[in-house]
Amino acid sequence: MPDEKIIEPVTTNLPKARKQSDLEILIRARYPLIYVVSWEEQRVIKEVKQIASRLNKKVFEWSITMGLVPAGTSIQSQKQKDTASQDPLVALDTVIEHVEPALYVFKDFHPFLKGQNMSVIRRMREIAESLKNTYKTIVIVSPTFQMPPDLEKDLTLYDYDLPSENDFRILLDRIIEEIKDNPKLKVELKDPVREQVIHAMLGLTLSEAENVLAKTLVQNRSLNASSVEVINSEKKQIIRKSGMLEYYDAQEDINSVGGLDELKGWLKKRTAAFTDRARAYGLPAPKGVLLLGVQGCGKSLMAKAVSNVWQLPLLRFDIGRVFGSLVGSSEENVRRVIKVAESVSPAILWLDEIDKAFRGSRSSGGSTDGGTSARVFGTFLTWMSEKTKPVFVVATANDVSALPPELLRKGRFDEIFFVDLPCISERKDIFKVHLTKRKFDPAKFDLEKLSLSSSGYSGAEIEEAVVSAMFDTFYENKPLTTDDILSAIQQTVPLSKTMSEDMDHLRDWAQGRTRLATSPAIMNEPGSDKRKLEL
Repeated sequence: MPDEKIIEPVTTNLPKARKQSDLEILIRARYPLIYVVSWEEQRVIKEVKQIASRLNKKVFEWSITMGLVPAGTSIQSQKQKDTASQDPLVALDTVIEHVEPALYVFKDFHPFLKGQNMSVIRRMREIAESLKNTYKTIVIVSPTFQMPPDLEKDLTLYDYDLPSENDFRILLDRIIEEIKDNPKLKVELKDPVREQVIHAMLGLTLSEAENVLAKTLVQNRSLNASSVEVINSEKKQIIRKSGMLEYYDAQEDINSVGGLDELKGWLKKRTAAFTDRARAYGLPAPKGVLLLGVQGCGKSLMAKAVSNVWQLPLLRFDIGRVFGSLVGSSEENVRRVIKVAESVSPAILWLDEIDKAFRGSRSSGGSTDGGTSARVFGTFLTWMSEKTKPVFVVATANDVSALPPELLRKGRFDEIFFVDLPCISERKDIFKVHLTKRKFDPAKFDLEKLSLSSSGYSGAEIEEAVVSAMFDTFYENKPLTTDDILSAIQQTVPLSKTMSEDMDHLRDWAQGRTRLATSPAIMNEPGSDKRKLEL
């Protein structure tokens, strides 16, 4: 008879009230090789030790510097250093030679699983078969995922989640307990503030959270409401380390955007959509919105304003940085970005000019880049359809012909808005916004005349006309007037004239396929120069 696979007894030291972690289930089910992707090496090792304690097993750790040693061996303890087993092949042979039940944590083993390191890969395959009939398990811990095709069927991938709110509550309680007798430090954390501090730490590792709490204690000599600001400041730096996500400080609010009343109303109605009250009412979290339309008409500005309207962090996703040089790294980069965004949810994920990023997934079918853009697009598309965390996606696009049709179907986004050139009343609002922003009194300007003279101009072109007129008057050392702005307008040829055919095509496509960002009532108002709609 062939050897039967050994399964850990479910009853061993397992209280009924305690829920087993996914990692413990894999170990009890006798998965021989487990690859844990995490930056939190010590947190993983701590859990492995707890599992081993319940299963009456020993724990060994391997690193290239220490070799294979008992878990907890100090780095200063040179006597216990196993120089021979620093060689990964020797370490793997030692695992086979050990008889007693044990868990082996291999740290940063991924460099030995790539390239032509066939001796290590072959040995791993042999060990995978051998360990099935023992009470031994190898757990590889690394912040980087490196899976050789030869081990795909033998090695189990396990994504280690970032700490939960409960983990941070335990950490905060421990730190408060440690400093309670220090007269120089104060703790002023009542329930609402305490929850804000805990929520602010979401997305950090336990080590990062401990560091930032120490920082706020040194900086403020206390844990209080101001700690949230310190945590957010540190969090921005940590998120930026990814190189693909930027924690964007949005200064714009809804009043910074002229016009687009329909889009503004839609967003305002969803202001409280991420609250517990909305969940109790049965409302799902909004998925996202696609802002499609003419360049310079406020799409990106509105994406920034959403953050202030909803009071949620805004993460700008630079998709162009995703495409790495190594095969498979681009998809892994997207998964990492998604994981970070979900960890700080509820949040807003802003993808600017998504049409340029995913152009290759449609135009070439992946033939020009080896299918990388198509795979990245597929990873992102699957997440948009299946995501359960409250991450609201705001995507902007100018060229509809470059957008894959799968992105436009219902279910990916809650709504697709078409942002057209501003009509006469919207242009008046835009002039008000930019004059006020530069400390001019809009009442001293003929806004009616300015809005009539700027027919076909985008919001960005109107802003540039105001700035250009300011340069002229500053040079001539005279006050800014309506005539100065009119002169600047006349010297500019708007994009609507130089690319009129492309804009007409875009409008024709949007008719019936998208929702207009400006209400029909405003578009059809007397004196409007926009295309009239039949209601």
